[in-house]
Amino acid sequence: MGSTTIYQREPATVCATPAGNGQMYLVANPAPCADPAKSVAAAYEQMADLLVSENMQVVHERLFGSLSAQGVIRDARARSLGARGLDSEGSLTYIQGHPAWGEGFAGAILRAVSTAGEGNKVWTIRDGERPCGRGWRRNGASFVIVQNLHGLEEGSEADNSRPRQAERMIARAERILEQEGLSYRDVVRTWFYLSNILDWYGEFNKARSAKYAEFGLCPSPETGRLLLPASTGISGDLPLGAAGALDLLASADAPNARPEIIQMTNVRQQDAFQYGSSFSRGALIREEDVVQVQVSGTAAIDEKGVSIFLDDMRGQIERTFDNVDALLEPVGGTLRNVCAATIFVKRPEDAEVYRKITEARGLAPFPAVCVVADVCRGELLFEMDGEVAFEPR
Repeated sequence: MGSTTIYQREPATVCATPAGNGQMYLVANPAPCADPAKSVAAAYEQMADLLVSENMQVVHERLFGSLSAQGVIRDARARSLGARGLDSEGSLTYIQGHPAWGEGFAGAILRAVSTAGEGNKVWTIRDGERPCGRGWRRNGASFVIVQNLHGLEEGSEADNSRPRQAERMIARAERILEQEGLSYRDVVRTWFYLSNILDWYGEFNKARSAKYAEFGLCPSPETGRLLLPASTGISGDLPLGAAGALDLLASADAPNARPEIIQMTNVRQQDAFQYGSSFSRGALIREEDVVQVQVSGTAAIDEKGVSIFLDDMRGQIERTFDNVDALLEPVGGTLRNVCAATIFVKRPEDAEVYRKITEARGLAPFPAVCVVADVCRGELLFEMDGEVAFEPR
């Protein structure tokens, strides 16, 4: 794959990384303590220019920032896209991920594809009248991203307990996938953003596992194959006040064109389903021109499922990076092939530790958004997820 190109327009930087022919990841970061409106405008002006020049359309968009700055951030985004004739009304997921300096804009991650080429196209997925995702076709294969699904139900009689909301958002995803001729068994990867994750992660895992059992995804001796999607489960408050939100990536059946998809394990980590979390460590998607790996949320957890390097931020970061490298190495990738990543630090001051380690490992500039958020275990100080692309070998 081509290397990451850096674009700078004060007060924001954009990393653009190609992922095969006609695919690109864009990662925007503001300058520390920058005014949110100015940094969002600078970021989205650069990204919009790239989208127009490359004739690409966005198929997945996530914004990270304080809920207090949401209105300012959304308005600046809409103005920048609209000024270049781009649609600002499409689906996006806004997650409260505080920047290390406290309030404001933390960053954005966009995935874009080109419609150039015979049969290639992008379409909008709707839940009723509301846009809730994009589908696209390239080289005969079809993919779907559905995003910002929640399980909050209106009405005074509604059961809005957090486990019930988790069940409903997964069921809602299944219904929307069915509209596209798919099912949850076609899901390759999920992102769960959970408000106050440490208070109810165990309940969430039970609710998710119960739904996955209904879908026939849970591992058993009879299946002989890991079917669980790769996943991130992380803390993130949401604008509507829902207990959680779900984004997902699915791949459609296409005769003679479906990419090879493998749900992955990691020799350096115990499979998460063995300690009650229903996800795989990663998902490999092999197409003709590119191999992509969806890296699940990864932290300093060892081969026995135990959190290690307690109270040692540097040790947790180094072990997390080693765990990701161990996942990628057997299929031909490394951390240097990361196109887009989200970095979660529990303490604001540790963002600088992360940056120094990426520099020491020769990874800078690393295409990632860094946010302050709780990880799924109270003792974990650091987590990363990522999207990786490299040439087939």
